[in-house]
Amino acid sequence: MNATPTAVLLTAPAAVPLLAAAAYALTPVRAPRPAPVRVRVRRPVGVGAHTGAADPLPDRETGELPGRATGMLPGQAAGAPDGDPVGTPARSPGAPVPPGRQPAPAAWAGLVSPLVILLCGGLLAVRVPRTGPLTAWSGLLRADALSVWMLLVVGAVALIACGSGPAYLAGERAAGRASRRTAWRYQVLVQAFLAAMCLAVVTANLGVLWVAVEATTIVTAFLVGHRRTRTSVEAAWKYVVICSAGIALAFLGTVLIYYAARQAGVAESWALDWPTLVAHAGRLDAGVTRLGVTLVVLGFGAKAGLVPLHAWLPDAHSQAPAPVSALMSGVLLSVAFSAILRYRVIADAALGAGFTRVLLAGIALLTLALAAGLLLAQRDHKRMLAYSSMEHMSLIALAAAVGSPLALSAALLHIAGHGLAKSAAFCAAGRILQLTGTSRIGRIRGLLGRAPLLGGVFGCAVAALLGFPPFGLFASELGIARAGFAAGTGLALATAAALLLVLTAFAALAARTAHMLLGPAPDRPTSHSRRGTWPLLLALAACAALGTATGPLTGLLRAAAGAIGRR
Repeated sequence: MNATPTAVLLTAPAAVPLLAAAAYALTPVRAPRPAPVRVRVRRPVGVGAHTGAADPLPDRETGELPGRATGMLPGQAAGAPDGDPVGTPARSPGAPVPPGRQPAPAAWAGLVSPLVILLCGGLLAVRVPRTGPLTAWSGLLRADALSVWMLLVVGAVALIACGSGPAYLAGERAAGRASRRTAWRYQVLVQAFLAAMCLAVVTANLGVLWVAVEATTIVTAFLVGHRRTRTSVEAAWKYVVICSAGIALAFLGTVLIYYAARQAGVAESWALDWPTLVAHAGRLDAGVTRLGVTLVVLGFGAKAGLVPLHAWLPDAHSQAPAPVSALMSGVLLSVAFSAILRYRVIADAALGAGFTRVLLAGIALLTLALAAGLLLAQRDHKRMLAYSSMEHMSLIALAAAVGSPLALSAALLHIAGHGLAKSAAFCAAGRILQLTGTSRIGRIRGLLGRAPLLGGVFGCAVAALLGFPPFGLFASELGIARAGFAAGTGLALATAAALLLVLTAFAALAARTAHMLLGPAPDRPTSHSRRGTWPLLLALAACAALGTATGPLTGLLRAAAGAIGRR
């Protein structure tokens, strides 16, 4: 493969989403000409009736979605402040979208970026395991087996989220919670989000990696606050403050690693190059490296949903649009943890395996204990899925602590299986929220009778997250358990404790999901919930295929585990 095709394959995954974001940003948003609508204003009844603007929020306590807010401008639809026609009435959740309000064909253009990412990842997957890492732009971009594996995960999850986006946005506009302009802004930000994640995956420079992860924070902050309600804005600010603190720690750790590399005689231009640092890790100052790696693990661990900087995750994932929650939970957490895996290789070569083993195992158990406890008390189904993400990231951290080839292969398989299952679960949860008008678990009953296909998809996605065969998480969790018990007394005890906590989380998830799916249906079965379910079915099929056999991905999986194995 000559230099030009290699550069194209390494550049396109980040460049194409960035170009798509620019194309959306430069596309003018034209509001359709409103049809004349007679608006009948009801006078408030009773003394002291409230006439101010109601806050159109899905309340954190009640989980209720807004119907129609009062106090708007004459003829303005609730939740549509900047683009929908004046006088457009809000529709009830689950109401069919009339022909004039169908999603624009441009919304489906967002599928181009995931398909390009998957295509580049597939072509690199054929080449990299046989020839070794490929580089471009003077080594700034580099694709080893881990990069390729993560590219495939990013592309697969992005295909599910972007494929579910048009139907989700159509439902939001039908309910009066979105407009043409907000949908346009959503598309711009999602494409920029994909570009930042792909750059974080394919760069070889740890400084550029930090910049890319910080860019995901900036972009997703606007997506978390997409609805611009009180609760969503609060969640966005919480996300920005906590993740910025974590990224600041990661920045300080990166600076310390750079200082240690310069003191070891590494040239300035290569002091943050990952392959160079791995090759010279034995010459790094142990004290500086230990402090730097600790700060990096805590900093990027904040983006991965690990304690102690984890508090943003349930709020952000519950308030973001469902496809964005799928991207954040399904792949952003894993991209951040892949950065930790890179630094772990440097730390093990410089300090020995014991330091990162204790650090990662301790963080994993603390995160898992917290997630299991909070799942027992959870009453909101989107927050329930968010705490489930913390549970699964802690299992990946435990596998990284074990560090054997089996454990690392299982961790990477877990990243892929979790991304597919969690994206299907979050997208289905968003449609359930639109259908029922609430995210409170106690107020949702009989989903299998009311919306059989949607309820079945959500149930299968949760079953995959619980580790039932034939889904991929069954094989990965079995591999993590086997590797942990074979790693020695200390890690065997940590693995046993982790399994007990996983069983606790299993019981909580299973009980709450059964409450939502079973029981008498309050309404007749509806066909409206079937729109946009093809990406979710595709995700579940891919997750089941991973649990059965990795097939052509077997060589890539082994090579990726070898790329981050202990030297």
